[in-house]
Amino acid sequence: MQGYRAPAWLPGGNLQTIWAATRARRHLGPPPQFSRERWATPDGDFIDVDHLLPAAVPGSRHLVLFHGLEGSSASPYAQAFAGVAQQRGWAYSVPHFRGCSGEPNRAPRAYHSGDFEEIGWILQRLRASSAQPLLAVGISLGGNALLRWAQESGDAAAATAAAVAAVSSPIDLAAAGHAIDRGFNWLVYSRMFLATMKPRALAKLALHPGLFDRDRLLAARTLYAFDDVFTAPLHGYRDTPDYWARASAKPHLARIRIPALVLNARNDPFVPGASLPGAAQVGRHVTLWQPAHGGHVGFPQGRPPGHVFTMPQAVSAWLAEQG
Repeated sequence: MQGYRAPAWLPGGNLQTIWAATRARRHLGPPPQFSRERWATPDGDFIDVDHLLPAAVPGSRHLVLFHGLEGSSASPYAQAFAGVAQQRGWAYSVPHFRGCSGEPNRAPRAYHSGDFEEIGWILQRLRASSAQPLLAVGISLGGNALLRWAQESGDAAAATAAAVAAVSSPIDLAAAGHAIDRGFNWLVYSRMFLATMKPRALAKLALHPGLFDRDRLLAARTLYAFDDVFTAPLHGYRDTPDYWARASAKPHLARIRIPALVLNARNDPFVPGASLPGAAQVGRHVTLWQPAHGGHVGFPQGRPPGHVFTMPQAVSAWLAEQG
């Protein structure tokens, strides 16, 4: 992916992002089929995990994908990774963060960019049924949380995961948060996310009256404001700056003790290239891929309408080489 170049007919990070998410082909063959498993969480809630069908041969590698903000197993990147996993004969699972599987969750908490405890619980449960350590990839928000898990786990991570990869992840949450709340990014991306996040938060408020200030949430016009009234206080952070500072993976990359790939396009509309780490800021276990093109979880390729297989194939190949 270091040498990745976008098609000439898709110039710029915004086109590469939006086209990949809405128009490019995401299936190598027929759309993937999943079976859904519901897990009870230790705090009396649940998460839903989708497993690719047909089941892989026992003993095969197991790829786990953690989706991005408001994502699911139906997201274009999750569908593309499913096809690559099927080609390789791997088991493939997509755990849904709380509230993202199509049914409101019961507990007050939701999910967030630094949710490494939930990531760890999910990975340990999947590892218990896997013949060997897992391969894990996180997309955007899911990638930052996955890296935070690897950082917090240290040497112990190797017993659970052979390697991890983070794709288009906002590892400097403050830089990304401010970027997405400005100009065209606010007009397109922030408003799109808030259109689903605010109703989900209000549904949670109906289950738990007094959980947060309804009027402040309704008035939120940026992700900063939403995080300040909802995400941060519900998950143990003082406010948005505290959440963004403590949940960011970038300051702790040198603590990772398993192979970790961090892939970011330098023209990602809301992960500024200037905020990305250099080689001197990461440890020897971390590999940085920072191609000039690709957008945010885009990396389209081919003639119109194009496809989004290049990135999942490259990331899966890298993961396979590590374990």
